[in-house]
Amino acid sequence: MNEQELRKRLASLRSEHRDLDVAIAALADAGAQSGFVDQLQMARLKKRKLALKDRIAAIEDVLLPDIIA
Repeated sequence: MNEQELRKRLASLRSEHRDLDVAIAALADAGAQSGFVDQLQMARLKKRKLALKDRIAAIEDVLLPDIIA
């Protein structure tokens, strides 16, 4: 992948990560109102969010490598 494709992919992953934040908050809020939180669904969303975070970090490392001065 070239730099432009990586930046597009990074933007897409960040957007999906934010969407998962919203989904997790909505699920927690709905659970607080109903008294029942779907723990399995919550765990799946959090696991997906963590995987996205790892992929985002990997792409950022490629785009912005550490420079030891």
